[in-house]
Amino acid sequence: MDLKVSHCFIAVDDHDKALEFYRDVLGLEVRNDVGFEGMRWVTMFSPAQPDLEIVLEPPSADPNASDADREALTELLAKGMLRAVLFASDDVDATFERIQASGADVVQEPMDQPYGVRDCAFRDPAGNLLRFNQKR
Repeated sequence: MDLKVSHCFIAVDDHDKALEFYRDVLGLEVRNDVGFEGMRWVTMFSPAQPDLEIVLEPPSADPNASDADREALTELLAKGMLRAVLFASDDVDATFERIQASGADVVQEPMDQPYGVRDCAFRDPAGNLLRFNQKR
């Protein structure tokens, strides 16, 4: 049995701002942009890994979430407490320079980690923590 990750989800509070970051800064491509019952989902992929889709979704997209759950998720997103995706790069320093030049919120400049990667971190426009690493 072969298992592969096909989708991962990132909560965003403003899809247009998220698109500017994920498409225009990171270089991901839009596969689908779907609205349903007043909400919106945008599916994106990296040309280097087209079979893995990243879905930008509202923070409270679960129809079973209570109003209290939705409010808590929105507050955590606003505080930048939700983690998102870790991207692999073949040149983390160049990746950092490109993303930093866009004005993105820098969390950590590139540094060598004791667990064998060189990495950096940013927050996306919604406050999600994104890490970028390169194996050493």
